[in-house]
Amino acid sequence: MFRYFPTNYVWNLSVDLAIEMGARIGEIEEMCAPLQEAARQPDAAGTAAFRETWSRMADKLCGLAAEDEARGRLLSAGEKYGRAATYLITCERLQAHGAPGRLELYRRFLGVFAKGVTLARENCERVEIPYEGAHIAGLLVRADGVEGRAPLLVQVNGLDSTKEMKYRVGLPAWLARRGISSLVIDQPGSGEALRLHGLTARYDSEHWASRVVDWLETRADVDPKRIGLEGVSLGGYFCPRAVAFEPRFACGVAWGANHDWRDVQKKRLQKEGSFPVPHYWAHVRWVWGAKDQDDFERIAEDVHLDGILDRIRVPFLVTHGEKDSQIPLHWAERTFEHLVNSPKRELKVFTDREGGAQHASFDNSINAGQYIADWVAETLSGCTS
Repeated sequence: MFRYFPTNYVWNLSVDLAIEMGARIGEIEEMCAPLQEAARQPDAAGTAAFRETWSRMADKLCGLAAEDEARGRLLSAGEKYGRAATYLITCERLQAHGAPGRLELYRRFLGVFAKGVTLARENCERVEIPYEGAHIAGLLVRADGVEGRAPLLVQVNGLDSTKEMKYRVGLPAWLARRGISSLVIDQPGSGEALRLHGLTARYDSEHWASRVVDWLETRADVDPKRIGLEGVSLGGYFCPRAVAFEPRFACGVAWGANHDWRDVQKKRLQKEGSFPVPHYWAHVRWVWGAKDQDDFERIAEDVHLDGILDRIRVPFLVTHGEKDSQIPLHWAERTFEHLVNSPKRELKVFTDREGGAQHASFDNSINAGQYIADWVAETLSGCTS
């Protein structure tokens, strides 16, 4: 794990995620060098300083991109806007719920990201799936070289990621080369669903996952018999739960298992395990729509997979980092053990040898991500060569 800040796991996690999304080391140095003292400050003061330097870099890149546009250099402009968007979501993610300007920062991020995708001519289309009087927003990435109906992997966030973050890390591109399309969504409790529509997380993830499958089945470019589901981090709970109760999914992947999230919260109350974001307890109450801490703890009691996974009768891959400091490895082993009726179950533990040994492989995602891409391609009849 790259540790720029010796005393701040949450900030190191953010920097590493930015690197995985394509941040440049010279820009990271420029943004982070002034923050060593701020990294030791309380959350409110520290995250304000983090936002200032990272958003300033985004401003600079947007200015440079505008100069490229003026000269007709649209591909270069698109790349810079894309990187600026990465820096904007990185600092937005660290702000407290309700922090002044956070929503405006998020809206700006969405606009900059979309402009970058368009100018760079990326294989990425925004889609909107009707849900509960609003919609679930997604990014659709089409399989390379596939005519007609292609297999597709739906990909969902964890507690504090967004569809754009997952897209930038690279799994959709790796799948596209293997003949698999992707739909990366902001499910309730994450991204646009939470920030713009007030759609909070729910333990019965099949409720929204089934609506996504309904929508995919209407598309002429998707093979309805070859739709899989992948979830990262807390998505390692949402995904197995949804696959268990939605039999139309052809396979499932947990990129970082999360078998018993209620137990993780109890341990965190006892100061065990690392937090993924500052202002953690306020953040989880916002994500789950809890009125107060007692209400959140009541909600968390339902967020576990015990007594559920024997319903899964399709192939399932469970991955985990050997050194995960947020979710202990034994929860991945528990999920694997409970997949008793899966015809093709696998537990893959990523170690220092191949990288990806930290939580959800944020320390080095490429080997882990391509392992997942190969497994999905082999399972949904894509290609690996």
